[in-house]
Amino acid sequence: MTDPGNGQLEAGAEYALSVSQDRTCFTLRNKADHMIAELRGDDAARFRQDYDELKLQYPDWNADRLLAQLWDQGGYGWLAQQEE
Repeated sequence: MTDPGNGQLEAGAEYALSVSQDRTCFTLRNKADHMIAELRGDDAARFRQDYDELKLQYPDWNADRLLAQLWDQGGYGWLAQQEE
């Protein structure tokens, strides 16, 4: 279950990204498919690195483009489960 203390980092029409207050857990949502990937531990560390690299490499990308890239090409969609 998502921590109610999460803060939204990115939001688009198709995807959203939030982070826990202590910045150790990321929640990546695919709104259209009602899927959610909760990333903790090593997955969260890898995600943070991938996210930061994409943000630096493509600063003009909107939230949906950036998060879709992470979801599909980054492989984080494989960690997703049906959203409750």
